Amino acid sequence: MEKKTDQHAVNPQEVLAQPELLDEEASVTNEPQQVPEPAKEPAEASEQPEDSTEAEVETVADKTDPTAETNDATVTEKAGKTKKTGKTKKTEKTEKTNGTDETATVHVTDKDKADETEQAEEGQAVAEEEEEKLSIPEILPILPLKDTVIYPFSVQPFAVGQERYIRLIDDVMHGNRLVVLVAQKSPDIDHAGPDDIYRVGTVSRVGRMFRMPDGTVQIAVQGLERVTIDEFTEEKPYLKARITAKPDTQENDTETEALKRNVISYFQRLVALVQNVPEGVAAATLNLEEPRQVVYVIATFVQMEMELRQKLLELDSVREKLVQLSTFLNHELEVLELGKKIQTSAQEEMGKVQREYLLREQLKAIQRELGEESEEQATVNDLRRKIEESKMPEEAFKEAQRELSRLEKLPTVSPEYSIIRTYLELLVSLPWTKGTAEKIDVTHAHEVLDQDHYDLQKIKERILEYLAVRRLKEDRLAEEQQRVREETSTEEGVEVDNIDPKLPLNEQEAKRSINREPILCFVGPPGVGKTSLGQSIARALGRKFARMSLGGIRDEAEIRGHRRTYIGAMPGRIIQTLRRVGANDPVIMLDEVDKVGADWRGDPSSALLEVLDPEQNYNFRDNYLDLPFDLSKVMFIATANALEPIPAPLRDRMEILELSGYTEEQKLHIALNYLLPKQIESNGLKKAELNVDDAAIRRVIRDYTREAGVRNLERQIGSLCRKAARQISEGHETPIDVTSEKVTDFLGRQRFFDESAERIDRPGIATGLAWTAVGGEIMFIEAATMPGKEERLILTGQLGDVMKESAMAALSYVRSNAKTLGLSANVFEGQNVHIHVPAGAIPKDGPSAGVTMITVLVSLASGRKVRSDLAMTGEITLRGKVMPIGGIKEKVLAAYRSGIRTIILPEKNRADLLEDIPNELRDQMTFHYASDISQVLAAALEEDHSNHDHKDKDKAKGSEGEGEERPRKRKGEKAAAKA
Repeated sequence: MEKKTDQHAVNPQEVLAQPELLDEEASVTNEPQQVPEPAKEPAEASEQPEDSTEAEVETVADKTDPTAETNDATVTEKAGKTKKTGKTKKTEKTEKTNGTDETATVHVTDKDKADETEQAEEGQAVAEEEEEKLSIPEILPILPLKDTVIYPFSVQPFAVGQERYIRLIDDVMHGNRLVVLVAQKSPDIDHAGPDDIYRVGTVSRVGRMFRMPDGTVQIAVQGLERVTIDEFTEEKPYLKARITAKPDTQENDTETEALKRNVISYFQRLVALVQNVPEGVAAATLNLEEPRQVVYVIATFVQMEMELRQKLLELDSVREKLVQLSTFLNHELEVLELGKKIQTSAQEEMGKVQREYLLREQLKAIQRELGEESEEQATVNDLRRKIEESKMPEEAFKEAQRELSRLEKLPTVSPEYSIIRTYLELLVSLPWTKGTAEKIDVTHAHEVLDQDHYDLQKIKERILEYLAVRRLKEDRLAEEQQRVREETSTEEGVEVDNIDPKLPLNEQEAKRSINREPILCFVGPPGVGKTSLGQSIARALGRKFARMSLGGIRDEAEIRGHRRTYIGAMPGRIIQTLRRVGANDPVIMLDEVDKVGADWRGDPSSALLEVLDPEQNYNFRDNYLDLPFDLSKVMFIATANALEPIPAPLRDRMEILELSGYTEEQKLHIALNYLLPKQIESNGLKKAELNVDDAAIRRVIRDYTREAGVRNLERQIGSLCRKAARQISEGHETPIDVTSEKVTDFLGRQRFFDESAERIDRPGIATGLAWTAVGGEIMFIEAATMPGKEERLILTGQLGDVMKESAMAALSYVRSNAKTLGLSANVFEGQNVHIHVPAGAIPKDGPSAGVTMITVLVSLASGRKVRSDLAMTGEITLRGKVMPIGGIKEKVLAAYRSGIRTIILPEKNRADLLEDIPNELRDQMTFHYASDISQVLAAALEEDHSNHDHKDKDKAKGSEGEGEERPRKRKGEKAAAKA
């Protein structure tokens, strides 16, 4: 086996019996050997003639092997006192050819061939003589070895690749061929120094050497004797050291003999169980008499760790070597015999199970024998402990125990194993009884809400009402339980259990009614603070906060989870959120509930019914969990931009709280108290480095933002802070003052203008108010007439069906009530009427534009302009009645942002105005309430004296021809067209 080192150790069993690799003296060994294939070519090459003075063998292709001369040997072969079955002798014949001495090696084989045990038998006979005749010089070269320890009596081949070590081999081949082989402490070192090698090694003889085509040198060495390194004399070009022989201490007592036989017995059993040790080696060890030989021969063939091999070499006492080797062999035998036993018993049950099952079973058996707990059993025990500690309800506990019992019987390679394990891990991680809510403090909650949010009085009042009711119920329940305990304790012999009013009593409806949480739904345009309000509620309650975005969800399994029959099934988002927060009473915000979709995969809004219904969410069943989980203690807060897309059954489960938007004064307070300090800190500024006055904030609100919320306002303030940060970085003096005049320098040109006064410059134009999902907007409605053969109504501007119907109703009302309105009786006859609502790319719909369309048509027919500073909203009937509409606050705020200060509203919306609009905004605006269209026209149309003169002339002419029908002159229409 070739190592990844410069000194490559090869399996000794492939080389030890190869007499070609060693000369006559160095080939003595006591171990059975095999001839390796790589050595055949050099053996053949050795028959070719070569100059006898050469001490090295060149490449097989073009050079021959040298033979070692017999006078260099220090160990003489002997056949001795041992039994022999055959003998191989090596003789040398020198022939004189053409005046040149050539040496060739001739192998002479006796009639009885040598078997694999001959060298072990011979080694036993000559061991003592080797010691006597071995002459070790005081200084020898040192050859470090990686992952290899050479023992005495062992023969091993090596591949030497480093240039310094090739030179070392060349030098010793020209000398006495002796070298000290020492193991390195770390195999990662390429050029080992004195500190990198052990101090005990083996002096060895280099038998043969031949060069390979790849530049490396192949050598075969035989270990002779242990030595210790006293001191290093040279380090370049290779290591040389002063050494001292260190013979082993041999004990010849009965205990040593018993240990020797025990080791031989273990080794024979080991050979029968493994495949990499030849059987002849076990037989040869029976003929070895000396314990020292037994130790080194067996240690050469068994696989041991490097540290153990070195330790065995360093021990002085042969008895201690035998004890160490006996302990190692005994442990190896236990492992191998146990593996064979498991393999035999499990082979009948293998069937379709793969080999991995056998390996795992072997590992389990080994761990049981060693007293260690297997990974699978540790997992099961850990899950059992967690199930006991989770305090889950009885139904869930029984299900967990049943699944755990199934898990113990399944092999880990089974697909169902991971499914059951994941399910159990979910069960034990759910907060069945773990809550985080603190004792409710209404005063503290009020302070928190005021700290985080400006205004929003209705929202805050609703939250504080809920907290007050909850606190009152808990206090009353605690008083009642205390009274019951006191009455019961007076009865003799009756034990009274302490009852904690905060513990959940899921089986009692009375307790659930106390823990029942409201389902609040915040509806409003973006940027008004819906999500941040939910965070403030959680902080006021002392609970954890989690947010779930439902926008775009179309799969019902996102809410209820997948069934466990599917691979990769997961619980729904509700259960996952509860596991993540680790509490059964968090505040969970369901964002964008109005954007939940539905398709063939299911209707998530239907799944939300069970989650948000207080009458059934205490028993919520997730498809994956398939167990009831109490959601009644969870406070759900939903958010939406519009109510219409929310299904009616789902909307019925929630309490709607509208956040319409902010007035300019509210935005100013929010910017100064919340947004500006936040942006100053976010942009690395200090409070004293930037001063922004109120006028600058107001200008940013009016000229650079036009929205219901404050999101864009925060962006503009952030831009101010970034510009200031740049100026400070460039060396400007601080503080930097931002005034109303300097806003343009920081933010650029003005973005929004008050267009109403410019747009209404002729009759037939009016300003209406519309509600959108992002707040209120103003819209201009225009009308024009043109002659046509067929009278028809043309509507443009991407109007919805309801708005189209409002336009038709307005035209019908004007034509049917022309005289009442002061118009010609045949108004719009023979004319096409075109009503257009600009911003045609934006869809528009709703009934609230009815009064605006009537005003536009009357203005067009009468030639009177509509007031530029006025906007209107309201639904009309064919009788001219003005009906109430929704979105009053959004529409009023839109008019205010556009610079309009006079608004016409339906009479029945007066209460909404008083309730929703702040006092400071009502004080700055003028409101006209109308229940009939005549009141709208009176307030909206300007007086036109020239038009009155025309009407007086028409009346005079009519009085002269009273009773006669006027011909179709359409003077009113002509006057309007001219205007």
